[in-house]
Formats: sequence, C-alpha cells, structure tokens
Amino acid sequence: MLFRELVTKCRSYRRFDGTVPVHEDTVRELVELACYVPSARNLQPLRYIAVCEPSLVAALYPCLSWAGYLSDWSGPAAGERPQACIVMLGDSLAGSDFACDSGIAAQTILLGATASGLGGCILGSLDREKTRELLKIPERFSIVMAIALGKPAETVVIDQMGEDDSVCYFRDASGIHHVPKRVVDDVLLNFL
Repeated sequence: MLFRELVTKCRSYRRFDGTVPVHEDTVRELVELACYVPSARNLQPLRYIAVCEPSLVAALYPCLSWAGYLSDWSGPAAGERPQACIVMLGDSLAGSDFACDSGIAAQTILLGATASGLGGCILGSLDREKTRELLKIPERFSIVMAIALGKPAETVVIDQMGEDDSVCYFRDASGIHHVPKRVVDDVLLNFL
C-alpha cells in the first residue's frame, strides 16, 4: 500500500466487526511502533495498557464517549463494539507534557492498525475516574486517551470541503460516514 493510500484509508472507525478478535500480540506490535516515534526532548513519557480480554473490553466500553457530532447515536451497538483498546498514559515521573508525543504515537498506532487490516478510533472523551478504577491505574499516571481497535464494519469517506463548509462529520441515509476535510489550497499559506 502506498503511503498516501495508507493515510487516506486511516480514518476514525467507530463500528467494528464483533466476530473478528484483536489479539494481544497484535496490540503489542502496534504499541511497539509507538516506541520508535519522535518524542519531545526524547523523554518518552507515554505508557500503554493493552485491553484485549473480552470481558475487560466490555467493562471499559461504558467509560468511552463516541462521535460527539452524531447527537442521535450513542455509540456502537452490540456486535459492532471494539474488540480491543489501548489506554494511553502519561508517566509523571518521565515528564509532564504529553500533547505532542501522544498525537504522534496515536496516529502511528492507527496507521499500523490500518496497514494490518484493522481500524481504530482515538477517544479523548472518556470517564477517566472510572477507567482508572477499572484498570487499577496508579495516580502518578495521567490517562491521556483510549484507542479503540477492531476490524472496521463501516465505510468512511473523505469529502473535500470549501473554506466556509462545516467541519461536522455525518452519516448519510445509507450509513456511510462522511468526514469533511480541507483542501491543500486552503491550508497551505504564503504571507510573502
């Protein structure tokens, strides 16, 4: 797969094929990719919890919030839920600013998932207190995000948007998920 194709195929998938498991070895390989990416000051403060056991994935599910722009959708139905999750943590003993590193690591994990036939969704909106309690996460770790993983069971397409178009994603009558994206001429600036 060409890199451009990999990037455009790497979307936020929110519905998964519940019959296709995501094994712990696969999650481990995805997290390993994140070990090789750049890190601010090379502090490498990110840590990860692989949530692969079906009962634990099911227990984590209510802690996750899905698709804020789809106000009439409360999240994936049974049989469409993620088959694994990665909970990304920031280790306060290694650093205090996780913003740059977390974005690089999360996108690398999603690109790796896409390359291996899976998909995922970065979830920054989650119940951190319940997640901490469920996974017994010590206080020194900040819960940065969760990454839901599974085999995609939906079609997600990119729509090129004009400068004044809405950024809100939506589903059409056929259930196809549309994601408006700005075109390069609208984001590549020249002030000279």
